[in-house]
Amino acid sequence: MTNLDRSVDFYRRSLGFEVILQSTGPVNRYALMGSNGAVLLTLWEQSAEPFSVSRAGLHHLSFEAPTLETLRETEKRLRSAGVAIRDDDTGREDAASTGQLFFADPDGIRLEIYTDDPAVPPGPTLSLPRCGYFGTANEETGDPSGSRTTQGP
Repeated sequence: MTNLDRSVDFYRRSLGFEVILQSTGPVNRYALMGSNGAVLLTLWEQSAEPFSVSRAGLHHLSFEAPTLETLRETEKRLRSAGVAIRDDDTGREDAASTGQLFFADPDGIRLEIYTDDPAVPPGPTLSLPRCGYFGTANEETGDPSGSRTTQGP
C-alpha cells in the first residue's frame, strides 16, 4: 500500500478492524489488523504507486462473514464510510442479499466479503460463479472462485 495511515483508517471504518500491532518508525511501516485480537490482515507501506489490476499478482482478497445478517451489517458500515459497492448501480441498501459484496481499498486492491449462510436466497442460476470478480467457473476444477480466504467481519 502507499499510505499506511490512510489504509488503517479505511479498514477501521469500512470493516471495523482493530489495530493489533502497528510500527511507529519511519521505515518498515506496517499494521497488524483484525478482530477480537485475531490478526486477519497485515498492511505494509511499501509502494509509491497504487495496485495495478493489469499486472500479475493479487486478484482480490476475500473475507468470510459468518451470517447473512453480519454481511448486511457490513454493507451498512461500508455505505456509512462512503465505500462504493461494486456492481451496485441501484444504490439499494441490500446488495448483501446476494451473499457477497465487492469493493476496493484506497490503493485499488479489490476486496470481497461473502457468506455461505443458507439464508442467502438462491441466485438466478447455479451455473454462475459465486465470486463476481470472475467471469466463469474454472472449467478444469469446477471451482467458482479459487480465492476464498479467512474468516472476517
